[in-house]
Amino acid sequence: MKSTIQFYLLFAAFMLMASTAKLQAQAQPRYKDMVVENPTAEADMQVVGDYINAIVSGDLAKAKSLLGDKFMLYGPSAADSSNAQKELTSWAENYKTHMNRKVEFITQTFKVLSGNLQGNWVSMWGTYSCTIDGKNIAIPFQSTSRVENGKITRTSIYFDNLSVLTKLGYTLTPPKK
Repeated sequence: MKSTIQFYLLFAAFMLMASTAKLQAQAQPRYKDMVVENPTAEADMQVVGDYINAIVSGDLAKAKSLLGDKFMLYGPSAADSSNAQKELTSWAENYKTHMNRKVEFITQTFKVLSGNLQGNWVSMWGTYSCTIDGKNIAIPFQSTSRVENGKITRTSIYFDNLSVLTKLGYTLTPPKK
């Protein structure tokens, strides 16, 4: 009798978990209901490509012309963010130490239909290369940018800061106990 009760309790628990999982799965929107082909794909990829090429070549005026009035950049860490002026100023400082700047990248695009990420997006995977203090540095990166009316309004970028610093000779020292 005890084993029968245990069986039914176990069976009931399993059925409860299965029905809960089914409810959770139904709450998750389907990809095709949230993301579609970008109707302005070529133009949006051109804007983002032109921006990164302008930044790397040192053409800050052109880069600025491709950013929306309320542009924000987020990354590489969760706590990092900057507006257009701060980002362009940062690059102007980089030009003093980054020599032989080059970039290679590929892009793809999509459109998010609703929510706070609604809009046309361009994802870029690439490698930024330069020489700093005589050391050749290659920095793989990933960025995703929202494009509205031919301007970039938001970008999230990810790259490994620690890798760059170690290539420049910095070391990571563990805290003292």
